[in-house]
Amino acid sequence: MKALFCQQKAPGEELTFVFQERENLHPTRDNDVKVQVRACALSWIDTKLLSEMKMEKDLLPVGREISGIVLEVGRKVSFFQPDDEVVGILPLDSEESGLCEVVLVHEHYLVRKPEKVCWVEAAGTVRDGVRAYTALHYLSQVSPGKSVLVMDGASPFGTITIQLAQHRGAKVISTAYSLEDKQFLERLRPAVARVIDGSNGKIDVAESCLEETGGLGVDIVVDAGVKLYSAEDESTSKSQLLPHKHDIITLLGVGGHWITTERNLQLDPPDSHSLFLKGATVSFLNDEIWNLSNIQQGKYLCILEDIMEKLSSSVFRPQLDEPIPLYEAKVSMEIVQKNQARKRQVIQF
Repeated sequence: MKALFCQQKAPGEELTFVFQERENLHPTRDNDVKVQVRACALSWIDTKLLSEMKMEKDLLPVGREISGIVLEVGRKVSFFQPDDEVVGILPLDSEESGLCEVVLVHEHYLVRKPEKVCWVEAAGTVRDGVRAYTALHYLSQVSPGKSVLVMDGASPFGTITIQLAQHRGAKVISTAYSLEDKQFLERLRPAVARVIDGSNGKIDVAESCLEETGGLGVDIVVDAGVKLYSAEDESTSKSQLLPHKHDIITLLGVGGHWITTERNLQLDPPDSHSLFLKGATVSFLNDEIWNLSNIQQGKYLCILEDIMEKLSSSVFRPQLDEPIPLYEAKVSMEIVQKNQARKRQVIQF
């Protein structure tokens, strides 16, 4: 069997993706589930995090969000049996590539896939669903009547976050960075309360949010990155479209929650003082937090099950590209790694 891996010859260099012929799988261990993969979603590989966690390898497996059919189970597996349809995320330290016909997975990383949910949707929604639940339930406790600002709402993660917030009864505001994104957000049902078009960089996000909330500010902000410096210091065109950290602090309401994906966020004393006066909090959204904390495994499985239930009941309607055949996985992964894919890329077997 062939599987897709990536390698980085030196720190800072671009990753290269290669298909490698795999040896036969080792025997199924007590808690292992052997899965025939039917679909695998592609996500950006965080080499910096892997380095910090001492998980670097010469060949890193590619593809972790999988859906498939159980072929065989270990003798201590209690949740599954052969022919069950399952979905899950391979752990961060997994040696298995999801872009392979058959993989071995510990049973605690899988849940059953509802019959009416297709393979591609299951694999393509599970990671964004976990991120949305982490942001809105564990870091901010969304509830009916709350106002939520979702930055870049037309992204795969933004779309699921909007749908989860609306399902919980929140009022959602979102930003769009292109005309196409704006049109997509305006077509969502239930409708987003307000779409802020930031494509020309001239719209004041803070002013728009304060206007929409009657000057009270937003209860929850889920960002997609922020500008840390002044406009002339920002080098990329993408960063020019992002709000400044001061804008986020300005638009936060009393007791507000700022969920940030910016791992290098720097807050100066005046920023901290402004947050203090509002009683507001800042939380960091780490994609891998559930993989790095084994004590939360029960909660993690509940999240996966709830994501599948909401996908089955059409609460979640993911942003997926057309399914991609395995032989195009290498090219697709290169696009994903360069952050050039606007829809979730899923390989179908």
